[in-house]
Amino acid sequence: MNQSSSEAGAGLEGIVAQILVVADDLTGSNATGALFARQGLHTVTVSDLEQVPRYADAVDVLVVNTGSRRFTQAESYDAVHAAVTAAAGDGLVVKRVDTTLRGNPGRELDAVVDAVTVGDASTPVRVLAVPAFPDAGRTTVGGIHLVDGVPLTRTPVAQDLFNSVRHSRITSVIGEQSALTTAEVPLDVVEDGPDRVLEALRQPARVLVCDATDNEHLRTVAAAAARLTAEDGTRWISLDSGPFGAALAAELGIRPAGAAPRVLAIVGSVTEATNEQIARTEKALGAHYVLMDPDDPAPDPQRIVGELQAAADSGAGVLGVRVAPTAVRDPAAAERILRCLAEVAVHAVDALNPGGLYTSGGDVAAAVTGALGAEGFAIEAEVLPLAVAGHLAGGPHSGLPFATKGGLIGGPDAAVACLERLRAMHTRGAPRAPGTPGRPGPSGDPDADPDGSGTPHNSTSGSNHRRAEEVSS
Repeated sequence: MNQSSSEAGAGLEGIVAQILVVADDLTGSNATGALFARQGLHTVTVSDLEQVPRYADAVDVLVVNTGSRRFTQAESYDAVHAAVTAAAGDGLVVKRVDTTLRGNPGRELDAVVDAVTVGDASTPVRVLAVPAFPDAGRTTVGGIHLVDGVPLTRTPVAQDLFNSVRHSRITSVIGEQSALTTAEVPLDVVEDGPDRVLEALRQPARVLVCDATDNEHLRTVAAAAARLTAEDGTRWISLDSGPFGAALAAELGIRPAGAAPRVLAIVGSVTEATNEQIARTEKALGAHYVLMDPDDPAPDPQRIVGELQAAADSGAGVLGVRVAPTAVRDPAAAERILRCLAEVAVHAVDALNPGGLYTSGGDVAAAVTGALGAEGFAIEAEVLPLAVAGHLAGGPHSGLPFATKGGLIGGPDAAVACLERLRAMHTRGAPRAPGTPGRPGPSGDPDADPDGSGTPHNSTSGSNHRRAEEVSS
């Protein structure tokens, strides 16, 4: 981290940590923290137990690195129990495990359960073990954990000098160190949707191991778990490698302090990949899109903006316009579509004052930024290959967080990743001064340090546009 503890905690009094993540190494701690930061949650990783009580009252997500992967089982238990006890909260607890289940996952899970349940026998506490990390090739099928489709015991981790894994079945890995009862939720149940998973979660076992091969499966399990919590107050402990805990937090309604920023999406691509990505944003983020008919000889931008405004008034946080998925081969139609999308962007940015703008399709990105009068695009991060995030530079909307990607780029969750990145940039950044390019400070942020004081200045506190200053994802 590049801030001292006093700097990081300054001005955050009154915010209560909603999520505690306990990990057994620093790399996993930071990687998991980045997943929560991408959701706009203020996330800090600490490795000193003495810092836990301080930060537990100052951040949305506190990640504690116990460094216990090579500890004995007894040492691991003590380290994790101490971390959870020090945090002393009643929010979501995530026991982050290695993606290949190395270390002492069973014993450390015992420590979390014991620390959470001490002194409170009235709240049902159960565990969801979902260590799949599909984007990293880690999946679970039939209770067997796989690396790129290969069972753990047939991968190099089985011969790890310090942390060899002796089982591929997750219940066996846990059962080797823990007496907690376990049950499995197979893939066919997960693929049937939240209703079937909800039924499976009613099993009396203390630990439920769920199959998953893609991110949609993670969200399905998380949605079912959230429904059970709403029904009977079940408090879940997540045993996972990162993405499931983030999905569960989202389904439980854990959000950053304050209102979530509104994000505007301008989607001109009509590829199958784009269609699938849009569907994921609708399901994962509740995105609302207004369809534009590519065959309409005179599309009305004001009508589209009016529908976007109505959706915003109804509470939608991700709003967008997309071209109906029809082949567009007429060059005249293509130019007409681009002009309309650009005009929609101009009017929608003025009307909706979004905290971020996302475009899909290279021609669309060029048309939109040109119409908005941007002088350039300040690149701050690569969200995924050929998808970048940053902010508009110059012009009346200088500093507006902006993300763009090609229409053929990325897997099903690519658009979700871009939109979440924009939300995180808004939540963590400092307000920009609209129409004021500013003088770059030492960090390259035009508004970061205008007078050399080392303190970001807010000259337009009412603005919904914010600059990214500490995005850790």
